[in-house]
Amino acid sequence: MYLTGFLIVYLLVVYRIKSENLQYTTKTINDFFLWAILGSLIGGRLGYVLLYNFRFFCNHPLKIFLPLEYSSGIDYIGISGLSYHGSVIGILFASIFFCHKRRIDFWHLGDLALSVTPLGYTLGRLGNFINGELYGRVTTSSLGMYFPLDTTNQLRHPSQLYEAFFEGLLLFVFLWNLRKIKCFDGFIFSVYFIGYGVVRFFIEFVREPDPQLGFILGYFTMGQILCLCMILSGFLVILIRKLCYNRIE
Repeated sequence: MYLTGFLIVYLLVVYRIKSENLQYTTKTINDFFLWAILGSLIGGRLGYVLLYNFRFFCNHPLKIFLPLEYSSGIDYIGISGLSYHGSVIGILFASIFFCHKRRIDFWHLGDLALSVTPLGYTLGRLGNFINGELYGRVTTSSLGMYFPLDTTNQLRHPSQLYEAFFEGLLLFVFLWNLRKIKCFDGFIFSVYFIGYGVVRFFIEFVREPDPQLGFILGYFTMGQILCLCMILSGFLVILIRKLCYNRIE
């Protein structure tokens, strides 16, 4: 699902370049996506390690990137745990480095990529649903479902589907139409941060917190705290970029 998501985002970016006559070559986009994918995977993994399970990985550092377990022989156990917010940070660092190296406007490229990114993210959440992981809290709602990985065998919110629809499909439709509005570079970038942060913040109220963390600062989850940071960052970008835009005019 991740591979399919990356492919869809790539094809939509290439479509925009050709249909809107944007000044990027296919080779430039190919190179950018290589950096973005690496940044996403490395950032997502390190984000999970540092933000969600730091104590465990301090005691088992080899398990950060090594998908093997040495107990009674060598067993392949895979790599479990990726953080969305860690992926965002990883992509940001990779994109800043790439744009600086190629002398490309970071904000313009960011607007281009983020106008289609939520559609790829939709597939990632559908993958979580297929795996029966990252399910929601216990509910008596008619929307409740049983998940095989839930040892309590209780009805739970299918929060993966909520995220796929609201953070993914709905946000994509909004940003895809927003691209037609002529505004300063960085506008779609900031709206994406605000939009995703707001939607994810509220969905976290029906999503089961990570068992090793639970709630933080009372009733909030780590995801909600990180989403608040995204929302504030989005408004800060709008303020700064708007001031720069006005000065140029």
